[in-house]
Amino acid sequence: MQDTLSKFTRKTIALHWIVAIVFIALLIIGIYMVENEAYELYGIHKSVGVIILLFAIYRVIWRMSNGFPKPLGSPSPSMHKLAKFVHYLLIIGTILMPISGIIMSAMGGYGVAVFGLELVAANPDPSNPMEMIAINESIAFIAHTVHGLGGNILMLAVILHIAGALKHHIIDKDGTLKRMLGNELK
Repeated sequence: MQDTLSKFTRKTIALHWIVAIVFIALLIIGIYMVENEAYELYGIHKSVGVIILLFAIYRVIWRMSNGFPKPLGSPSPSMHKLAKFVHYLLIIGTILMPISGIIMSAMGGYGVAVFGLELVAANPDPSNPMEMIAINESIAFIAHTVHGLGGNILMLAVILHIAGALKHHIIDKDGTLKRMLGNELK
């Protein structure tokens, strides 16, 4: 079943909300971890990040095969371009953030595990097992930069996306938000 102008499929809606809610939570946790040096949260952050990557990839495949939704109403050309740009940022960000995080952790020597299941082994320093030895410092640094900058861009895109949804609902009253909540438009 494909999305229509008046109704989205359950799959579209579920994938949107799962990815959206988990990514917003990961962004908030990521900020908290960095600001408060909350190292105990890194394992959860990485585990959920790896899992949501699978959902994000599936969502992108679904979106590409199903096509992008047609806008309701008649948005101005500039608003339509902004909305498409934000949607592309969100799609790219939901793939790039977990991948850059995985590369950052793996190449930084910290390994990658999903709730204890080791996917990439850590590389501890033999003389001090609490310290990790980077596999490739340059790649880890690039991935760290992408992850940090990508997080900031993704937060801005999420804010713009929410603002756009509220504009559609409150000002335009065109049913866009209702459609994403699973209601069929008449």
